[in-house]
Amino acid sequence: MLEMKPACEQCNKPLPFESTEVMICSYECTFCAECVSAILHNVCPNCGGGFQPRPIRSTPDSPNH
Repeated sequence: MLEMKPACEQCNKPLPFESTEVMICSYECTFCAECVSAILHNVCPNCGGGFQPRPIRSTPDSPNH
């Protein structure tokens, strides 16, 4: 199962499960979209891979759960 990390590994910005601003690499390194674009230039500093948007996971209080 995908580990849903709660914050950007670069700037520590909170990244809730329902956020659409979260980017992950194939190793689940987790960053906000702003850091991926402006600082990392779409290259993961941990593994050298690229990024994709993290899937959204519903929370227990969401209407679809």
